[in-house]
Amino acid sequence: MKEPQQQAEACIIWMHGLGADASDMMGLVEQLSVEDLALRHIFLDAPTRPVTLNNGLVMRAWYDIVGMQLTDRQDREGIEQSRALIRQVFQDQLNAGNDQIFLAGFSQGGAMALYTALNMQTPVAGVIALSAYLPLANSIKPELAKKTPIFMGSGQYDPIVLPLWSKQSVAWLIDAGYSELTSHTYLMEHSICTEEIRDLSHWLKTQVKGEQE
Repeated sequence: MKEPQQQAEACIIWMHGLGADASDMMGLVEQLSVEDLALRHIFLDAPTRPVTLNNGLVMRAWYDIVGMQLTDRQDREGIEQSRALIRQVFQDQLNAGNDQIFLAGFSQGGAMALYTALNMQTPVAGVIALSAYLPLANSIKPELAKKTPIFMGSGQYDPIVLPLWSKQSVAWLIDAGYSELTSHTYLMEHSICTEEIRDLSHWLKTQVKGEQE
């Protein structure tokens, strides 16, 4: 956890990508230009589990991935287990008096941020999904408020989370009525770039303080 020096205005719960750990998201947060915001950052570690795609190697993963196709990334049991874990951390922050809570993540962690938020009736301050996609899209009946701000960033040359998957997820969200969706595509592969950090920093300032360009 990273605490602000003064009372937190908002809280961001971060989920890392497959095979990484919480330190990945700590590094990303260090790059954000949000010094004027009092943000509490909570960095979650995914459970360890065998990942079929990686020859059954045990690693930190929010859910199993069987193959390279999007339909191979639909481990419902693992996704639901991780959703419950993330939801509990969210509830703990609510109970502690934080009412402006963001769910955020990169790759598999971003997928979990989207999926967890969409299945919540409790107000969410915003969702950040970087180089991610929406899993189990065909079975979701979204409960999340339609005015919830969502930031999605993707790489135009991403070989891991294909650009088509991100586009399909954006289209799904628009069709579902999420009108406060901000989507950017960057000239990168499966990573984070300077432009994305800049755009995300501005988006966060807008959501927390209502600042406009």
